[in-house]
Amino acid sequence: MTRFRINEIDLLRFIAALAVVFFHYGFRSYVTGVLPVLPYPSAASVFKYGYLGVQLFFMISGFVILMTATGGSLREFIISRIIRLYPAFWVCCTITFVTITAIGESHSPASFGQYLTNMTMLSGFVGVPSIDGVYWSLFVEIRFYALVAIALLLGKIHKAQTFLIFWLAASLVLEVYPISKLRFLLITDYAPFFVAGATFFLILSQGMSLARGFIVVVSWALALFVSIRELPSVEIEAHTTMNSYVVAGIITILFAVMMLIASGRTGWFGRTRWMLAGVLTYPLYLLHQNIGFMVFRTAYSKINTHVLFWGILVTASISAYLVHIIFEKRLASQLKLKVQMLSPDPTPCRLALGACEHKG
Repeated sequence: MTRFRINEIDLLRFIAALAVVFFHYGFRSYVTGVLPVLPYPSAASVFKYGYLGVQLFFMISGFVILMTATGGSLREFIISRIIRLYPAFWVCCTITFVTITAIGESHSPASFGQYLTNMTMLSGFVGVPSIDGVYWSLFVEIRFYALVAIALLLGKIHKAQTFLIFWLAASLVLEVYPISKLRFLLITDYAPFFVAGATFFLILSQGMSLARGFIVVVSWALALFVSIRELPSVEIEAHTTMNSYVVAGIITILFAVMMLIASGRTGWFGRTRWMLAGVLTYPLYLLHQNIGFMVFRTAYSKINTHVLFWGILVTASISAYLVHIIFEKRLASQLKLKVQMLSPDPTPCRLALGACEHKG
């Protein structure tokens, strides 16, 4: 299958990242004591729902990862994930560690050993604290990649719809009969977002069907359920109250927007290239939180709050662009060559062997 770029996905990625940034800078910075006052008190009631940007990330991931995996091999999929995730992560993780060390951050210190473990992107699976809290979503993504890799290994990626139905059904069952290890492996707290995103890609590439419509509706209902169920813990952590109707409304809007994309009904937005916004998203997400909080703590009493708030946001965005242009693109191409050398494509060998056998 020919892979193609969905312009709207780049824009959605950036919107999701900005939602998380505004949640951290405009709300969480005060809740965690980074700032003594809210930068924009009147907007805090909106910013506090920005954490749902991560759920949008997961839905986009379901869409994009199935698009990447369809028609490909396990080897190609693994290589694509390595070169997509690691170059920017290595740079951003290093920048964060150096900043922590330089400023002498006492709220979230990091040792060199912790930094090295973080650089593997597996720290969340071995009990080593992340040097930036945003890394938690990467550990969720990696578990999703593992499920896709299993489907590729079994040669069943062409039956993705059946896989999604079973995953969704298992998630529903595990809500009634929770088994912690299975819930972890099947990512049940976020499964409806991944499932919905992947199904939206199937709708875009293969058209709407009764089964796909059913998967979307059930995923939406389960997404509402798990999102509202977690509100008490979100409220405790954020020291605030959340409106379940607002959360349900935001989740519904995310599903509706993805359906418009899958149906090809986004008009001008779909015809416009948002590639710059797309490439900024990942490094911006990785860089903004801890470094931003450290600058807030250091400079709050010396700089006007509004100048500081927007200055940090603009600086984080420029830094994300520089990471992409100077480091990510170059490292990705070099890493791709090295990974391909370490894992040569077996296909030509198999074809040559088959030809020899046929001639014999």
